[in-house]
Amino acid sequence: MRSKRMSSSEATDSRTDSVVLYGIEDRPPLGEAIPLGIQHVLAMFLGNVAPPLILAGAVGSVTGETTFLVQMALIVAGVATLVQAFPIGPVGARLPIVMGTSFAFLGPLIGIGSEFGLAAVFGTALLAAPVEMVMGVTLDRFRRYFPPLVTGIVVMLIGLTLVPTGMDYAAGASAGPGAEGYGSVLNLGLAGLVLLTTLVLNQFFDGFLRVISVFVGIALGYVVAIALGVVDFSGVAAAGWITVPVPLKYGLSFPPSAVLTMAFLYIVTGMETIGDISGTVSATGRDATKEELRGGLLADGVMSMFGAVFNAMPNTSFSQNVGLVNFTGVASRYVVGIGGVALIVLGFVPKIGAVVSAMPDAVLGGGALILFAMIFSSGARIIVQNVTLDHRNSTILALSIALGLGVSLRPELLANVPGEVQTLFGSALVTGGISALVLNVVLPGGGVGLGPTEHTDGLTPEMPMQIDEEMADTASNDD
Repeated sequence: MRSKRMSSSEATDSRTDSVVLYGIEDRPPLGEAIPLGIQHVLAMFLGNVAPPLILAGAVGSVTGETTFLVQMALIVAGVATLVQAFPIGPVGARLPIVMGTSFAFLGPLIGIGSEFGLAAVFGTALLAAPVEMVMGVTLDRFRRYFPPLVTGIVVMLIGLTLVPTGMDYAAGASAGPGAEGYGSVLNLGLAGLVLLTTLVLNQFFDGFLRVISVFVGIALGYVVAIALGVVDFSGVAAAGWITVPVPLKYGLSFPPSAVLTMAFLYIVTGMETIGDISGTVSATGRDATKEELRGGLLADGVMSMFGAVFNAMPNTSFSQNVGLVNFTGVASRYVVGIGGVALIVLGFVPKIGAVVSAMPDAVLGGGALILFAMIFSSGARIIVQNVTLDHRNSTILALSIALGLGVSLRPELLANVPGEVQTLFGSALVTGGISALVLNVVLPGGGVGLGPTEHTDGLTPEMPMQIDEEMADTASNDD
């Protein structure tokens, strides 16, 4: 295994389009790897703990259980991340995939929890999770419906739909417009400081300062926020020192209608996982392999079942960390493994987790905006590298993005349809992703059998390199 960092010329070789400084199997020195792993935790922390916080607030039956649910979410995310980076048999992608609690399930689970109780939340998550595992096992048949055009659109939509969340955090209130302090000069200043620091370090410096740019930006913003007296540490004093996991603390129940809703959502998050894996691997200048996609999907399903047993919401790959890999050029799974261990420690020690939780939203928002934008960029890279944007493919790209963003920007469009339809198709990712999937199947000339490792322009990944070499040889002969 290599431990030597790639040179800038190697990282940006035009033949591979790789942007990595550390490859998947590279092991950065421990002094670099630890802060890089913590950087991954910072990128996903609030996104991981926010769903259980919101769920606990919405479902009255778990009043007083908020801290326990948050700690379980951290522990399960850490274990799931380790499984993705270091697979157990076929379960895991062997990639730098960070796992966490999925926002995609939050709205439906609030409805399920309010109507049937928390036992149904975890029961339906447990019973429906094998749907995603089946997606992984049947990948040979399933995969042909997700060529680079479709996966690229899904990745782009993931980034685009996360941008409003990043803006809300940057404005200082994850609850959105109307919240106290939203868009204040102080919050915008903190977010701007983090964003500017991160951007300068990433673009004008080389080496370790570049790859640690997000961490430095967020750390600086946090220190400045403390100096300005806008950090509330009361939660740290109130937090305990140890959390003991209690399996099936709230029991399990399986309302049929709720199970069907969850099953469909697992299909959607499976599409998101395929996009995240593709976006991560694209940073290294290649396409995701069948084994990586299958292992990632299996890990999503298995770890969501594990999470349900330990009172955590379904887990899936975290897109902001895909953006972090593409932004920093650090694709080492060993770095992500350190992040997984850090999540487990945070889960078992609420006092430490409370210190991170006290970070103002605006500080995280400054870094999150860049990461979310980089997710969009990685999706665009998948399409540019693998797809010829002819009339057909350009139509699919444009219409899928338009429909996805349309339902997100104008949710009133679905006001007169049943609530279940609103929940499902009110998501830009669902509407845009399904649109891309269906259009790619029904429009003529698509070659639905193309897999993610095949190019729609008829060239294999090796052919451009061969053509370049032949042209170079011809030029030499001419000379």
